[in-house]
Amino acid sequence: MDRKHNLTPASGFLLLLVSAYLLVFLIYPLLYVFKSALWIEGRFSLQFFANIVTDETQRILVINSFKLAISVTLATTLVSLPLAYILTRFRFPGRGVFQGLILIPMIMPPFVGAIGMKQLFGLYGSINTFLVQANLVDLADIVPASFLDWFGGGFFGVVLLSTLHLYPIMYLNVSASLANVDPSLEEAAENMGASKTKLFFTITLPLMIPGYFAGAIIVFIWSFTDLGTPLIFDYYDVIAVRIFKQVSDINVNPSGYALVVLIITLTAACFWVSKRMTASRQYAMVGRGHVGSRENEAVGLTRWFIYAFMCGLGLLAVLPHLSIIMISLTPDASFLEPLEDIFPKQITSSHYGDVFQHEDTFPSIKNSLFYSVFSTILAVVSGLLISFFLTRKELPFKNLLDSVAMLPLALPGVAIAFGYVGSFSSTTIFSFLDPRENPVALLIIGYSVRRLPYMLRSIYAGLQQTSVTYEEASANLGATSSQTLFKITFPLIAANIIAGSILVFSFSMLEVSESLILAMKDEFAPITKAIYNLSMYPGGEGTFLACALGVVGMLLLIFCLLVASRTLGGKLGEIFKI
Repeated sequence: MDRKHNLTPASGFLLLLVSAYLLVFLIYPLLYVFKSALWIEGRFSLQFFANIVTDETQRILVINSFKLAISVTLATTLVSLPLAYILTRFRFPGRGVFQGLILIPMIMPPFVGAIGMKQLFGLYGSINTFLVQANLVDLADIVPASFLDWFGGGFFGVVLLSTLHLYPIMYLNVSASLANVDPSLEEAAENMGASKTKLFFTITLPLMIPGYFAGAIIVFIWSFTDLGTPLIFDYYDVIAVRIFKQVSDINVNPSGYALVVLIITLTAACFWVSKRMTASRQYAMVGRGHVGSRENEAVGLTRWFIYAFMCGLGLLAVLPHLSIIMISLTPDASFLEPLEDIFPKQITSSHYGDVFQHEDTFPSIKNSLFYSVFSTILAVVSGLLISFFLTRKELPFKNLLDSVAMLPLALPGVAIAFGYVGSFSSTTIFSFLDPRENPVALLIIGYSVRRLPYMLRSIYAGLQQTSVTYEEASANLGATSSQTLFKITFPLIAANIIAGSILVFSFSMLEVSESLILAMKDEFAPITKAIYNLSMYPGGEGTFLACALGVVGMLLLIFCLLVASRTLGGKLGEIFKI
């Protein structure tokens, strides 16, 4: 068993430093949000929360956000359950390829794909052009006054894009639970005469509940607090968008704090309910040894159904990616000839050249690289220190430190970003961090704090697998603590540090909520803020550049994830375990 040691003065100072970092940039903003929402004119008050109930405008925000989150959760369930069952319980040619392709939707923020999908299904987009040319829709109907609204005022568009982005998360959790179901339990039920339908609903499905709820909670919270996708689809009557729009008058109208508290409370409640529901029943497999999951060979109509389902889902999943690629290769002049061609007559790569020359795009790439590099460095340092204290030192409050460091995993980015704006732009103590003047420091810190759990879990796993006896042997041979750290410990966990760094860097490059809220001045805009700004250009002039910039970001994320996967191999998924 690995031994832990007491704190030295030097390690005690470092522990104090990292604790202060978490206190100032995680706990303090959250406490400030709660204080601003509950403490009005020097006294405790629930007035802002009462307004959420009594004010029809705010009540609609809450209702729409719940409708959106519930719809996305149900849609991902309908997609992920059969998907997990097919890929876990059936053998067929190409199964490994399909399992890899499932993760494609995660390589791009859905709000980027929303730009392409909105254009594809737009007034003069390819879908309406096809309908007109196929004489399925009369040309006179394709006018703004009577245009067929494909996305239901934006609602169905947000649900579709969110579902296509989030179903892999649900699938990964459900398939892991399904693979762990003991086959002998199902075989025993079959031997007692249970039909396949009854077997699934009485044995298999209940044993999948822990994995399902783990995925469902993530999907629900993510869709409830998503900011970028509703903005692109002009679906403004949701809580996240209202919070975004209230940032500019945060000191004049502090009611936004109550909405942030509502989001934080809902997030905590969802995780608590999930834990209670899964803990209230026994899901352990009785007497199970190392048993493979139950698989059948898919033949005949079953195999054809599987291929049809997988290919249909795959085509739908890559449609947002294909749409932004198509638009990024489309000449601007194509918009001058609406409803003439389903696909552009010509293609051009000039927009990609403009991305690295345009005054709104090239600076954003440099800004994102700068923010992401330094946020990764900050995450590595803080992750190393915290994981070292958790694995190598005796701490009376170890569980508290671990919980606080992992807290950002359960906090929406919109809540943290709004807390930063409120707490650091209204005090004199941290006035140098005021995002209204210069958001660089807060963007770096915010990216780092949001992705700290990934780095922490990556390094923590490496240190757990590295015996402390190597470090003790080095110390017994006369090596100093620094020599031991750089010559023994770091080389042994290098793969974990590299993989965690790549994930922090890549996700920081395409961070949405904090980028949109904190980058108040365009000169400091990262890639995602630049994409949003371009998409808001009048007449759609910025759509081409926005899509080209989105493709550049997508390719960068693909490269980073491939490198991380190559570094850790099959252990990449361990980073996301809490």
